[in-house]
Amino acid sequence: MAKKRLIYLLALLAAIAAIYFPGFAKLRQLKKQNRNLEKRIEILSKTNEELKKEKEKLENDPSYIEKIAREKLGMSRRDEIILK
Repeated sequence: MAKKRLIYLLALLAAIAAIYFPGFAKLRQLKKQNRNLEKRIEILSKTNEELKKEKEKLENDPSYIEKIAREKLGMSRRDEIILK
């Protein structure tokens, strides 16, 4: 009789483990994915703020626009010679 109870108990534990462990593994995977997504959101938020500042400068700061035009587009003022 004790052997039957032990077998039933082991079968019950095996069934619980079969149900619990896949869910636990999925939970860990989802938590890891959530952490990664939160880090990505943080990085993208910082990038977004930098781009907003850049946009504001490009809309309102003529000296910054001139600087960008000179650096990136190779533009010059009238009668100015560019040396490379």
